[in-house]
Amino acid sequence: MSRDFLDGRRPLIAILRGLAPERAADVAHALMDAGISLIEVPLNSPDPLASIEAIIAAVGDMALVGAGTVLDTGAVRSLAGIGARLVVAPNCNPAVIEAAVASGMIALPGVLTPTEMFAAIAAGAHGLKLFPAELVPPPAVKAVRAVLPPGLPLFMVGGINADTMAAYRAAGATGFGLGSSLFTPGKPLADIAADAKAIVAAWDGLCKID
Repeated sequence: MSRDFLDGRRPLIAILRGLAPERAADVAHALMDAGISLIEVPLNSPDPLASIEAIIAAVGDMALVGAGTVLDTGAVRSLAGIGARLVVAPNCNPAVIEAAVASGMIALPGVLTPTEMFAAIAAGAHGLKLFPAELVPPPAVKAVRAVLPPGLPLFMVGGINADTMAAYRAAGATGFGLGSSLFTPGKPLADIAADAKAIVAAWDGLCKID
């Protein structure tokens, strides 16, 4: 799978940490209705594979669905077995990246330093998750963007909300991962939908400025 995996989708990843399987389909539909079609369920959520399967059944024909906090190749195999297409990690583990690529899934490893970035690229990563974003101010993003391969997707993750996207976008970030600003366990579905729409509106506003 090439690095054009976004294929016209907004580069906004919904991070559904703590999602319960019984809510998975409803939350996925709310995100899709708002315009977010990249969805990850971190593997330290309750019964994450069941939630991922439910989301794939609900919106998998339209969304890119997979897992976050993928730490080993066994998890990659499990995800491949249920039809997940997105493998997101908090760290740069070449074995995980290579396993995801070999299984035809999108690999977005977590990186913080240029050394980790280029190790991830060498292992075949489709894009980079710069994490935690709070430790990397926009001027630093601009500096590393200048040495990364042109067009390589660069996602800022950690502390991102509708108000913090503009500076990172101006510095060269491709997109964002949205966690607690979008979803927390027990958050009412109407509130998830409203926050998703606000994030999408903020993103679309930045694109108009571009």
